[in-house]
Amino acid sequence: MNLTNCRRTTGFILVGLPSIMEMERVVYASVFLIYLLCLMGNGLIITMVIRDHHLQKPMYFFLSNLSFKDIGHTTTFMPKLLLNYVSSNNSICFYCCLLQLFFYFLFGVTEFFIITLISLDRYLAICHPLRHSTIMTSRICLKLSTSAWFGGFLSIICQVVMIANLPYCTSNIINHYFCDVGPVLKIAGGDSHLIELLGFLLVVVFIMSSLLFTLISYLFILCTILQMPSTSRQHKAFSTCASHLLVVSILYGSVFFVYLRPTVRNSSFSTMKAVSILYTMITPVLNPFIYTIRNNEVKDSICRMLGRKIPDP
Repeated sequence: MNLTNCRRTTGFILVGLPSIMEMERVVYASVFLIYLLCLMGNGLIITMVIRDHHLQKPMYFFLSNLSFKDIGHTTTFMPKLLLNYVSSNNSICFYCCLLQLFFYFLFGVTEFFIITLISLDRYLAICHPLRHSTIMTSRICLKLSTSAWFGGFLSIICQVVMIANLPYCTSNIINHYFCDVGPVLKIAGGDSHLIELLGFLLVVVFIMSSLLFTLISYLFILCTILQMPSTSRQHKAFSTCASHLLVVSILYGSVFFVYLRPTVRNSSFSTMKAVSILYTMITPVLNPFIYTIRNNEVKDSICRMLGRKIPDP
């Protein structure tokens, strides 16, 4: 096909969520409920960390970054997804699609860096408690979080610029519920092999190294837990680590399934859409609960916010 005289499309059509017979309204009502829970849960954490000086510690600073990321991540596509359903109009403008793609991956890649920082903080707090406060100062925490966000920006900006300059002549229908790299490249003209290679290297280098560092940190943490004299402390620490690793498993497993592939030209996105729901909708809701549900400091902070008396331990 001659792409010389190809005119850039003004917009795309999003196919939407996977079809479930006679349950479309239930699916979109569930999406709305998930988005609402995400805003409430993550918004509560950010509010507590800002207002309660007892929570102004490295762990909660990184957790508030994760909560801000979760709100931003889901906001990049959920409002548009719900609006498309209400208006029965699945269109999205060309530059809106690029912005959605950019912010989706900015928040997405940044999440892996933040989770790595949380595991690093937990490693220092449990394995080297005497050195934790001297290493994880507020200045160091700010530098680490800034590096995480800047790393997320650098990881995607080049791909977005290259995707923006591809011709789109054959089709304007994106087989997804948001503008993801794979479905967008599948309808693009021109040579996209370099973009696909950059995306593949991004997963292999940044995300796999993040996973490796996180797993090593928790391995050292578990070894330290086994040396604790108190059985009750061991049980509590084990259950906390297990819940954290559950989120890590869901997040990394689904991302590897969707993005750890060298080419998208012959990919089918029906299964990928279903799997991507795990890390685009489920983990942002789980994060605030998993990281705080067994945390007494967070429970005490909620009691203080509600004006209740903190129960005796």
